[in-house]
Amino acid sequence: MGCSRNQGLIAGAVIGAVLALFGGILMPVGDMLIEKTIKKEVVLEEGTTAFKNWVKTGTEVYRQFWIFDVQNPDEVIANSSNIKVKQVGPYTYRVRYLAKENITHDSDNYTVSFVQPNGAIFEPTLSVGSENDTFTVLNLAVAYNNTVDGVYKVFSGKDDVTKVAIIDTYKGKKTLGYWPSYCDLVNGTDAASFPPFVEKTRVLQFFSSDICRSIYAVFGGEINLKGISVFRFILPPKAFASPIQNPDNHCFCTDREVSNNCTYYGILDISKCKDGKPVIISLPHFLHASPEVSEKIEGLRPNEEEHSTFLDVEPITGFTLQFAKRLQVNLLVKTSKKIDVLKRLTSNYLVPILWLNETGTIGNEKAEMFKKQVTGKINLLGLVQIVLLSVGVVMFVAFMISYCACRSMKAK
Repeated sequence: MGCSRNQGLIAGAVIGAVLALFGGILMPVGDMLIEKTIKKEVVLEEGTTAFKNWVKTGTEVYRQFWIFDVQNPDEVIANSSNIKVKQVGPYTYRVRYLAKENITHDSDNYTVSFVQPNGAIFEPTLSVGSENDTFTVLNLAVAYNNTVDGVYKVFSGKDDVTKVAIIDTYKGKKTLGYWPSYCDLVNGTDAASFPPFVEKTRVLQFFSSDICRSIYAVFGGEINLKGISVFRFILPPKAFASPIQNPDNHCFCTDREVSNNCTYYGILDISKCKDGKPVIISLPHFLHASPEVSEKIEGLRPNEEEHSTFLDVEPITGFTLQFAKRLQVNLLVKTSKKIDVLKRLTSNYLVPILWLNETGTIGNEKAEMFKKQVTGKINLLGLVQIVLLSVGVVMFVAFMISYCACRSMKAK
């Protein structure tokens, strides 16, 4: 390049500086535009992306059951022996395919009320047997169909996006009536979505009517789900810890006999919300539970990968794009002089009945649409910012070096 082109070099340096400046300015401006768009689209009102997917999920959700078949019932009854179980399954049902009903908007307090109809369709191709297998203790379609969950009242987020989808009341109340103190509060969302701009440090609180309590998940890692970067939040062992391990759980210990004076961990007595039936909830195969809980049960093989609960949340929108909810139903069996089959029992048993795995993953078509409408635009904007800033800086430096070199040669 000739040294007589000083004006051209200066012009090139100026252009480079302008491009770099524009790229730098585009970063905060672009972030503001993205934030404004997201805040608009996650609000639960007619016409938004969130509302459409909230009314009826486009994700196919399946609930799988594994039944614990007792192999030695006569031996247990006669000698109070250890119970030998063998899990049989899965028996698979498609669930959560019905749209929310009785949707009512309250513009005064920015809430939306609804009920969630329950339905279950048996999927024989995804199951090991029929619904009529003799060891099946529960026919889900009979117990689950034609029932509803709710009424829920949640915040729409129209006035405050940090409250979107958070439950205000459940069945008209802010408490459940099952637990003492703050353990009885209905906290968080229903886990289908969370307020946007989720950070790794956030604790995600959600309510599950299946276990009759509010619970929480913590950040466990970052994964790629069908080309979408999501945060995996996991249910920590601390959530089901004993009051000795986690004092915050003291009000979940309601039966000192079941919990051995509140020292056992990994189990939750929910008999109060099951009409007094001795139902105890745990993770499958007593994962993260006290060893004493399962010492009388043979055939259990707890596995973190198969038996833990997690939520994969897209951090910008707060939408849950994949999840696995896993829990086990157990019955407390006590010795009884009035019941013949229980007379010879020398101790109580916590008997696993079944465990379930409810899963849902965003479909391929939905994932492509999500990438096109949300992450794709964000990534493109980020790429434009980087290109402008990089090209601008390179041009500015290159032209300025050339200009200085030419000035130096001219001075010589």
